[in-house]
Amino acid sequence: MCKLAYVVKRYPRFSETFILNELLAHEAAGIDIEVFSLRPPVDTHFQDLISLVRAPVSYLSVGKVSASELWQTIGEAHRECPQVLQRLGELAGEDSLDVYCGLKLAIAGLQRGIGHLHAHFATSAACVVRIASILSEIPYSVTAHAKDIFHESVVHEDLEKRVADSRVTFTVSDFNLEHLTSRFGATASSKLVRLYNGMHLEQFPYHCPQHRPPMIIAVGRFVEKKGFSDLIDACAILDSRQITFSCCLVGSGELMPELQAQICRLNLEHCVTLLGPQPQRVVKQLVAESAVMVAPCINGSDGNRDGLPTVLLESMALGTPCISTDVTGIPEVIRDGRTGLLVGQHNPAALAEALIRLLNDGGLRAALAQEARKLIVREFDISRNAALQRKHLGLVIEKPVPSFTPSRQLVEV
Repeated sequence: MCKLAYVVKRYPRFSETFILNELLAHEAAGIDIEVFSLRPPVDTHFQDLISLVRAPVSYLSVGKVSASELWQTIGEAHRECPQVLQRLGELAGEDSLDVYCGLKLAIAGLQRGIGHLHAHFATSAACVVRIASILSEIPYSVTAHAKDIFHESVVHEDLEKRVADSRVTFTVSDFNLEHLTSRFGATASSKLVRLYNGMHLEQFPYHCPQHRPPMIIAVGRFVEKKGFSDLIDACAILDSRQITFSCCLVGSGELMPELQAQICRLNLEHCVTLLGPQPQRVVKQLVAESAVMVAPCINGSDGNRDGLPTVLLESMALGTPCISTDVTGIPEVIRDGRTGLLVGQHNPAALAEALIRLLNDGGLRAALAQEARKLIVREFDISRNAALQRKHLGLVIEKPVPSFTPSRQLVEV
């Protein structure tokens, strides 16, 4: 059975629980994994799940690389794979740091017996695995999410090249799949597969929301694409209509001062709170106690947008009814009036009406939550989805191993 390498820009990251879920599911199935991070982490908080991952972590770079370091690494790579010098021409135009990381990854892959490279996000991590694959002939795959597809900085030709050269490229929604297929040529399009991010359902027990207090919760980074400003405006409408409620926004980010100022300007300090980042166990408890989860996502001015927010999936699993917007893949899970409520983006008035509807109707909350849980069980079980991923990658399972909590190894290659 070949060893699998996961390659990401930074590891660990507080917001990327979907990567941890995948790692744990593959390890539980007996896959030997190593994690390669292009850069060291910058987050100050980490999810509890990180302690369960057995895979050692290697950091490919700590910053800028000099010309002498690059040439030294080319020499090291040449000793491992003699075809390196002949193939360097294929890397013309690539960023020197990406080439350096690709060389380091190729060397480590050959020395450690890695049989497949997988990158999360189709930007720098995918660039590096493609370079490593060209030099080492180790096949690679990619998972494309949202920012790496829609952001204004994405170079379409580079994205298509990374997809076309992969064994397979997964993307996390049918919306993404249709978008990419319509823009790529036949070779790249043939490599695309929709694969939803999975979750460990046993960690998200369902509870009926019919009799919960009127608490609204929203979770995510405080950035434009999350649309939290619209939620605060909707809360102002609720407050003006003397609706009893409280609203808690969990997260942090560049817009935190702006959002706090908006709360103060609208005199909502008594009912709207910015809680800051919290570990997953706390978030899970808050979501499970709330009457409504809101994800008021928007298309950012820079093209950035959410693909399929993990917090929606987790809330649906827990039995908390959700309100969201018609952005990217969200309507695939929030089916209006069946598994949740959908409103248009940038529409605080419609969002307020949807909130009032759910806050006032426990029976509707229960009905939506029940159907939402069924959908999550059917489409988002991590064991099933990770097995589908392994099938596409051609990974053979020898013998599952029991999960445990080891000490993680952090090394620099």
